Amino acid sequence: MSMVIPTMAEKMAKGKSPEVLFWVGCAGSFDDRARKITKAFAKILIEAKVDFAVLGTEESCTGDPAKRAGNEFLFQMQAVTNIEILNAYEIKKIVTTCPHCFNTLKNEYPELGGSYEVMHHTEFLKSLLDEGRISIEGGKYAGKRITFHDPCYLGRANGIYEAPRDLIRKLELELVEMKRCKSKGLCCGAGGAQMFKDAEQGEKEIFVERTEDALETSPEFIATGCPFCNTMMTDGIKNKEKEHSVTVMDIAELIADAKDL
Repeated sequence: MSMVIPTMAEKMAKGKSPEVLFWVGCAGSFDDRARKITKAFAKILIEAKVDFAVLGTEESCTGDPAKRAGNEFLFQMQAVTNIEILNAYEIKKIVTTCPHCFNTLKNEYPELGGSYEVMHHTEFLKSLLDEGRISIEGGKYAGKRITFHDPCYLGRANGIYEAPRDLIRKLELELVEMKRCKSKGLCCGAGGAQMFKDAEQGEKEIFVERTEDALETSPEFIATGCPFCNTMMTDGIKNKEKEHSVTVMDIAELIADAKDL
């Protein structure tokens, strides 16, 4: 499928306002692995005939890493720049594949003057499914064992646990929960700007501990809903030398792949 995704600037030049803005995020824009998630989600949106656009070069970091690392001044600079652009385009609804962007846009932008309806891509995909705009069948994934790692900023920070699991069940996968899941889920080790620094001294890194949780379920797939989690769990699988038997995939990738998009 060849993809031509319009920018907000192009839409507005034609006097059109899209249904949703797809906030791609830094990982989804620049990280080679996360870009595959971006493409998978965009393919589903196109197939569902969702009228959407991206900001393109006008999008910059939400400021989440700066804020988590303690640089409130830099966060507010980044946030205000984004809010000015979003408000200029009169954006109402935003969907993103990154829970960090999701949490920041949804919960921290309003006090700086940016109030929008913000959805994580698993929530949005579930809504498309409920509205009959997409269909999901198991196909090649039916009956495969899968476990789902709850991203901190999706689950414990925002209480979204069921949307990703509903999509997994629609794919007819055998969902096996980790002992630490949902509100008791364990961080992959990347949140709080930890993604961008070396590990502190200790007996074991968090991502290894979390990968061990996942491997206890004897999965064929580990599903994630966050580009950071995807990186950490993939690193964990490599650390355990299980990359030939266990695959880490975002839920959007599973759906797009099952649909042969």
